[in-house]
Amino acid sequence: MRPTFYSKIPKRLIDIVGSLAGLVILSPLMGLVYLVIRLRLGTPVLFRQDRLGKFGRPFVLYKFRTMTDRWDSSGDVLPDVERLTPFGCQLRRTSIDELPQLFNVFLGKMSLVGPRPLLPEYLERYNSFQCRRQEAKPGITGWAQVNGRNGLTWEQRFELDVWYVDHWSLWLDAKILWMTVVKVVCCEGISQQGHATMPEFMGSVGSRTQSRRDG
Repeated sequence: MRPTFYSKIPKRLIDIVGSLAGLVILSPLMGLVYLVIRLRLGTPVLFRQDRLGKFGRPFVLYKFRTMTDRWDSSGDVLPDVERLTPFGCQLRRTSIDELPQLFNVFLGKMSLVGPRPLLPEYLERYNSFQCRRQEAKPGITGWAQVNGRNGLTWEQRFELDVWYVDHWSLWLDAKILWMTVVKVVCCEGISQQGHATMPEFMGSVGSRTQSRRDG
């Protein structure tokens, strides 16, 4: 069911209350992680990147930094797998690196639940079906995250994202949040096989395994 004006109100209220409560309760943990990253990786501690919001509007996403800024002899950034630190792996495995996105939720750029926000350059690579994922506000977690996460192919992720858009309900959001807790505890779907994170989406026709170059 697509959200109506009135059904969006409780969803937004849940986002505000949930993100604010999360920021307050998790502030000691976030403060500790901030200090450890500052000591181990230096600055910046937060990774910032433009992502696609609802209807394709760009916004700045926040995450804890998990990679170094290592370059090769030619001045190019090394692949993710070579820049991802053991500490960064632990942050990703436990999804602690995602916690700063609670600020994005509180500010209204994201929701607790929705399709994961992707890179702006992907928008022109979507076909008409894939583009429908942008009808929902992006989320910290989503239907694709609890059904395979980065272990899915891009086509599978888009199928699940559009399914969520068509079947959204507050009950479904509650189910996804609970399933997310289970997935985080089990550390499932952190990356796609053969990649440190997820290969770049190059469109429906053909693909490449170039890194996302994120932190």
